[in-house]
Parts: sequence; C-alpha cells; structure tokens
Amino acid sequence: MQGCRITWGSVLLVGLLGWVGVTPGARAQQLEFPRLSPKATVSQTIGLTTITIAYSRPGVRGRTIWGDLVPYGQVWRTGANEATTIEFTDDVLVEGHRLPAGKYSLFTIPGEREWTVIFNREWNLWGAFTYDQVKDKEALRIQVRPQPAEYTEWLRFSFEDMTPSSLQSPPQATRVVLQWERVRIGFTVQVEPQTTHAKVLAQCRSAIAALKADDWQTPVRCANYGLQNDLWGDEVAQWIEKSLGIQENPTNLGLKARWLARAGQVDEAIRVAEKAIQLGKARNQDVSALEKLVTEWKARRGSS
Repeated sequence: MQGCRITWGSVLLVGLLGWVGVTPGARAQQLEFPRLSPKATVSQTIGLTTITIAYSRPGVRGRTIWGDLVPYGQVWRTGANEATTIEFTDDVLVEGHRLPAGKYSLFTIPGEREWTVIFNREWNLWGAFTYDQVKDKEALRIQVRPQPAEYTEWLRFSFEDMTPSSLQSPPQATRVVLQWERVRIGFTVQVEPQTTHAKVLAQCRSAIAALKADDWQTPVRCANYGLQNDLWGDEVAQWIEKSLGIQENPTNLGLKARWLARAGQVDEAIRVAEKAIQLGKARNQDVSALEKLVTEWKARRGSS
C-alpha cells in the first residue's frame, strides 16, 4: 500500500490487540516487578498488643519533597503505592483518644507548622486518589507538629520512647515516628494496663485448667505476675497452693512467703520463707534475696 510502511512489530502489535479484543473475559496474570519505592513492614509489641505498620518507602532522589512532591494541605497516602496501613491487635489510646482494635489506612495532611494524621477504617486503597469517597469512614483525626530531623533518604517508620508504667512492668506506650528528608512527626500509642492484664488472666486460667500433673511452674508464673501487679486476689493464693501441691520447692515457697507478707501475715511469711531458705541451701541454690526479705520482715515485726 502506497504511503504505508508495515513492519513485523506493527503486525505483532495488531495481533496482540486483536487477541485481547476477542477474549474480553481473559485476565492478565499477577506479576510482581521491583518497585522504586520498596515495601516495608515494622511492628512493635506493647504489653501483649502488637502494632504493625505496612508501607512503601519512597526515596528523596534529589527532589523537593515538602510543599512540592508532597503538597501542603492535601491528603497524602503517607508513603507510596498502596495507602500505608497500621494495625492494632487490641484497643489502644492514640494521643489519649480511644481507637478500637483493627486495621486502618494511615493518611496525613502535611503542613509547614502542623500535620493532620488520619486513621481510616477503609484500608485497602491505592494511594489517596479516591479519598473523598471513603472520608466518611474515618475513625480518628489528630494534630501533630513536624520537627526538624537529620537527613533521611528513604521514608521510614519506627517506634521510639518505649515507656513502662513502673520498673516492674513491661512497656505500655510507644511513640510512632515517621521520618523523611529533614522532617519527622510522631504520635503516642498507649495500651491500658487492664487490657494486658485481662489477656494474661485469660491465658493463665486456660493453662491452669489444662495443667499437667508435674507442672508446678505454670501456676507459679501466673501467681508471680498477679503478685507483682497486685491483681486477682484469692486466685493468686489458689495458684500458689496448686503449685505447692505438685511439688514444694524454694521457688513456690518463697512466692507464698511474699504473698503472706503482702497480706500482712508477717509471722507466717517468715516461717515459710525460712523453710524455703533451708531447702534452697540444701540444693546449693542462691537464697540471698529471700534472706534479705526475712531480715526486713523481722525488722518490721520488731518495730510494730
């Protein structure tokens, strides 16, 4: 045909288009290619509650980020590709606001002096292109202030400032931090102690109900947790007695002595502790901590 140049490439393209056209029900196979902004996942357990963040990590790559690539005043996916997600296995407090357990998309609205952080119940989204359609599914909005930070090429989420409620307790709060280019923001996530205690109690009751005949350790571990956190009252005493019924040893006798002292039965606590000390020395075990407690209890009894 005059004025028309036909090549094998154009024939192949027409063939492919024709094949696609005659098979409208066909679907392309799932393929995965390397991403410019690779996927990442970070998680942290607070008490017995796990926080998991899944996101993609864009790089600066010489670009102007804030106010340009990421415009101020507009909803941002807080990463690249799919919307970033954050998941909590239990109810939590985010900056003091209650947020139910579940999985959320984590959007932000960056600003020069203040950012809005948004938790949305619709999490399976690509970017923020259709955000207006799911705005009514927001679970929480909080305001945070951006801070200057050392240069970070690849966007990064991390967990900082793990905070226990006491020296004897595990962390009950953490700070979720986003850092990219020379900016960082953060917000605090707290797990209420009763949430952790309730999960431990349920585990202990289940484990003790299925206790093996020679397992004296499980009731001791549960009773020790209850004693350390001043929980569960008579149930702790029952667990100690259950352990002693399986096997008397310096560990469970010492725990019973501590329980008795906590209950104000100092004389009985000393008697049981001295029995534990004697048994421990016979087994070449270190009983110095219990000996120190006995000295303190005797001093308390003498001053009363």
